Amino acid sequence: MVSMGLLAAMGALATVAGASEDLESDVGSQSNPNSQVQLAAQVGHTHRIYNKAISGEPPSNALYAALAAVTASVLMSGYGMNAFFAIAIGSVMAAIFNGIFSVTAYMGRNTSQARFNQYVYLDVLRTHTTAIMAHAYITAFCVVTISYIMTAPWLPIQHPFPFPLVAMIWGLAIGAIGSSTGDVHYGGEREFQNYIFGAGLNAANSGDIVTRAEAGLRSSIDNVWFCARFGGPVTGMAFGLTVFLDNWRTTIFDPATQGWYAVLTGIVIVILFIVYNRILEIRARKRYGPYPEYKGDIEA
Repeated sequence: MVSMGLLAAMGALATVAGASEDLESDVGSQSNPNSQVQLAAQVGHTHRIYNKAISGEPPSNALYAALAAVTASVLMSGYGMNAFFAIAIGSVMAAIFNGIFSVTAYMGRNTSQARFNQYVYLDVLRTHTTAIMAHAYITAFCVVTISYIMTAPWLPIQHPFPFPLVAMIWGLAIGAIGSSTGDVHYGGEREFQNYIFGAGLNAANSGDIVTRAEAGLRSSIDNVWFCARFGGPVTGMAFGLTVFLDNWRTTIFDPATQGWYAVLTGIVIVILFIVYNRILEIRARKRYGPYPEYKGDIEA
């Protein structure tokens, strides 16, 4: 019962972490859609969208999670600090590093595009960086807490990998899920609203993003407001299910004595998701029909 309770807590933390990670990348325009923001000024679309992309989401989130976990581990083992406060302080350090890298990336990218009349907007830098750091803190705190639950010697799970290594692995995982799941509902729907969604983007139209919002010029705050309605929650659900189901099978079946049952259960879960996704895709195509032939800019 204790293990199942911890498993439920890990699933809840993972859901929050997935949503916050995706929204953090939306505020900072990191990962896949960032290339379109980077190209926008070069094709004549100056913008007020934050442009940071320190690296891909998986390695950057792995760095922040590992940094927070190492800080928490040192505080707990070296100074006897309570785990809750140690993880909170470690997450603050991760958020600070994220903010430093975000500022340097934004300043460097925009100043390098001065020839294309792309400016550095200090109000965007001030308002967006704090939002990025806030979401990064939530992500790091949840991921490191999950890792601590899995590795704490006084808890029943007791993962054999060290605490910081588990945090790094989960950081890679959450970054990959945020990049693959969340970006679809950001780059495709929000940046290219002047094109029919699902029609695909011709290479010649790269960087042709929409720069005006519902009122005034668009910024990344507008994007994250949009993504908080669907992209963020979907990413949270994907990461939450990943953490919950992966640990559920090893909780039900003891790896020491029933390891093969846990492996087979994982394979069955993956197969069921593949079949379900295929059925969902077929039903969606039949219900909504093929996409209409693209005939140019909607506004035209």
